Amino acid sequence: MSDELSEEAPVNETEVETQIPPAVEEEISEPSTEEELEVEVEEERDPLEVALERAEFAEKEIAYKDAEIQNVRKRMMGEKAELIQYGGMGLARRMLTILGDVDRAMVGIEADDESPIAQGLRLLRNKMWHELQSDGVVAIDAKNASFDPAKMEAITTIPSSEQFPTGTVVDVLEQGYLYKSKVILAARVVVASD
Repeated sequence: MSDELSEEAPVNETEVETQIPPAVEEEISEPSTEEELEVEVEEERDPLEVALERAEFAEKEIAYKDAEIQNVRKRMMGEKAELIQYGGMGLARRMLTILGDVDRAMVGIEADDESPIAQGLRLLRNKMWHELQSDGVVAIDAKNASFDPAKMEAITTIPSSEQFPTGTVVDVLEQGYLYKSKVILAARVVVASD
């Protein structure tokens, strides 16, 4: 058996690898009919049809961009209106801290004191408060009200009673203020709790 293998004609390995049947060779070298059709279809498209498709696409893009511009414009107008409405909030907050200082200075002054200093402090306080009110500042009415965490800060709690049920503000330690419906300074309060 080994004699038979050795007697066979030697096989050239390079010939085996490169021998391709003629039918397969034609399929590889020639493009498929589908590829040819796609190329021909693209070449045969009507230029007017292509231009109309491009114009339709451009119209859609313009409509999207126009809607985007309108949305940005609306958002900017809203932000501008809010800035105009609440633009004085920082100044009002600073003025309220000064008003608080004046109130603390007046603690030692009796109501019937007619000294020039007492009269000056009262006048200053009244004018400041009047100007703040005309600009939209309102005092938060917290005494004996239900505790509202959005407008108040609980500094301490005391046990609830019949007079002050749970969640009721017992005392206001520091007055709170709103500026056109926004809390500018939270009221610091004592709350009844269990």
